[in-house]
Amino acid sequence: MGNPKSLTYDSNNMAVIDLGSAIIRMEPDDPPQWALDIARNELRETPEIAEAAKKKLKEMIEAETELNLPTDDFYLKMFLRPTHYYPESALKRIKHFYNMMQKYGEACTDIIPSKVQHVFEAELLTLLPNRDQHGRRMLVLQAGKKWKPSEVSLVDMFRGIQLTVLGSMVEPMSQICGAVVIIDVEGLPMGHIMHFTPNFAAMLLDYVQECICVRLKAVHIVNNSYIFNILFSIFKPFIREKLRKRIFFHGKDMKSLTKHIDAAVLPAKYGGTATWEMPPGKLLGEFFNSYTPDFEKAASYGWKDGYKIKKVH
Repeated sequence: MGNPKSLTYDSNNMAVIDLGSAIIRMEPDDPPQWALDIARNELRETPEIAEAAKKKLKEMIEAETELNLPTDDFYLKMFLRPTHYYPESALKRIKHFYNMMQKYGEACTDIIPSKVQHVFEAELLTLLPNRDQHGRRMLVLQAGKKWKPSEVSLVDMFRGIQLTVLGSMVEPMSQICGAVVIIDVEGLPMGHIMHFTPNFAAMLLDYVQECICVRLKAVHIVNNSYIFNILFSIFKPFIREKLRKRIFFHGKDMKSLTKHIDAAVLPAKYGGTATWEMPPGKLLGEFFNSYTPDFEKAASYGWKDGYKIKKVH
């Protein structure tokens, strides 16, 4: 089957990309029992702990008079699940999350689909239709020769990543099981390295290590070359041990990748046996665009006007 040319909509009027043997859709559904078991065993999600944590976090947010945030159960869970239902840790993550807007300006504000449509159209970001064998969301990032910095800046690519993460944050399955990123750096030109400035690296690591509100379970680097390895070696000292242990290098050996991710959920390009084809980037951009009101609402939250950034304890 060829690639689809338009979006379809399900019975709840939610956008769907039909790939024939799989579909791409947002998943607001309640998790299956096996995922709830993971939440209980890994995230301490029992009725007693969850209710106490939600109550405490709501009180803490309401005490932060400079924060404009909702305090419904659904919103609170987005931050409590990745922080194992410790309300103090959740509030700290919330503050770091919204501090990004203050610290990095345009790179972290107004994260709505229309602003990053060109990133998807350049086919630099792809949301895979299937989750892996552990229920994790999977995102593929093209950061090699396919990326043309003159058409899509590194900052705009970062904005596209944030948009995709925001979409995953509202999915209960992603909150519990987390996400996996495959970074394809095939044919990375030496000139591209100049775009990875120390300031950008600091921002990216701040986001991944302090602010991201989805459990990042693994980063798989494929088609890495000598040039990429030089780049990575420069920034490796600033990557904390927890994240370093979750970064895997596979070169061109896709059998190495499928030791981590079931081949059944990967396209042939990455050693998989899935029969669907990657969706056109333009269509994926339209998919996210259909959720514009939700992204605009999310972009309205955060620190109130006039807030002066403070150190987070």
